[in-house]
Amino acid sequence: MTSTYTGLIKNLEYLKLKQMITHLDDVIDFINTNNLSFVDGLTKLTAHEIDFKEANMIRSMVKVGAFPHTKEIKDFDFDFQPSINQQQILDFTTLRFIEAQENLVFLGPSGVGKTHLATSIGIAAAKKRYSTYFIKCHDLLQQLKKARLENRLDARLKHFTKYKLLIIDELGYLPINKDDSKLFFQLIDMRYEKKSTILTTNINFNNWDEVFYDAVIANAILDRILHHAHIISISGKSYRLKDHFKKEGE
Repeated sequence: MTSTYTGLIKNLEYLKLKQMITHLDDVIDFINTNNLSFVDGLTKLTAHEIDFKEANMIRSMVKVGAFPHTKEIKDFDFDFQPSINQQQILDFTTLRFIEAQENLVFLGPSGVGKTHLATSIGIAAAKKRYSTYFIKCHDLLQQLKKARLENRLDARLKHFTKYKLLIIDELGYLPINKDDSKLFFQLIDMRYEKKSTILTTNINFNNWDEVFYDAVIANAILDRILHHAHIISISGKSYRLKDHFKKEGE
């Protein structure tokens, strides 16, 4: 028994199944106490290894997503922002919109929770192993401009196109010149009807031509973003002033 047990440990070490080694004694005791079969014991033992690897995979996917924080939907105060349909947001976390290659646009003034909601949905996607990436619009354009100067624009566009879900934060907070607008259009066009994009913006759609300095490009971008999109318009107070409001009411 001892030599067999030792041999099993060595085999598991060789296969780098550390969780199975850790839980081996407990599982042996469990199957002996409950008179379970070899298959039951092996199923229980391998489940420990799978759970550990899944947890590591999720942590890795979330890390790769480059999210600004790890706040999830459960951390969002819907009572403070009654203009938001909570059930609609919860439905987005089922990720049906990704399967349908639909987009989400969070529209509203600064501080109302657009980035929190977009990030929370992104984290939900990453946890389900959807390749997800978060980036601010200005940083995205800087990367595309740099790539164009270095003659590797196609590769960079393909990099951002590969993600099942791309979150572009703060569109319209800084002006976008005509050349950058064309770069942005190329990316949106490559993702159109193939992948899902979440955008957060404080600019109403009829003013996008002012952001992109070109009505034709602005309309082309809007057409592709809004063709299969859910618009979440938020008109509430700023979360950043929430504590200030509390103090005034005391």
